[in-house]
Amino acid sequence: MPYVDGYVIPVPEKNLKTYIQMARMGKKMWLENGALDYKECVGDDLEPKWGTPFPKMLKLKPGEVVVFSYIVFKSKAHRDRVNAKVMKEMEKMGEPKDMPFDIKRMVYGGFKVLVEGAGKDTGR
Repeated sequence: MPYVDGYVIPVPEKNLKTYIQMARMGKKMWLENGALDYKECVGDDLEPKWGTPFPKMLKLKPGEVVVFSYIVFKSKAHRDRVNAKVMKEMEKMGEPKDMPFDIKRMVYGGFKVLVEGAGKDTGR
């Protein structure tokens, strides 16, 4: 069953270029270590007519943008193996000098896929 790690991150607009560089490095690492897909998306239409908007949920500050990211894996076990390899690579690189966002405000979780557009539903 496919598995997805999802992230929603408030990023100061002034740090977006740095974030993109970091994201490109992340994309390379995750894909080289076996992830099936990797996406980093910046908010564009965040004033929905229904539901809670991301800016409100994240308590977005002036000058910040919302980044929505996800990484796709074959299964949770596959995710765990890939992430272990990526974390090992990151440890070798050392701590980043400056994070382009406040990691304490990042929202993250692992998700079982219920319905897929290109594949079969899990039947759950």
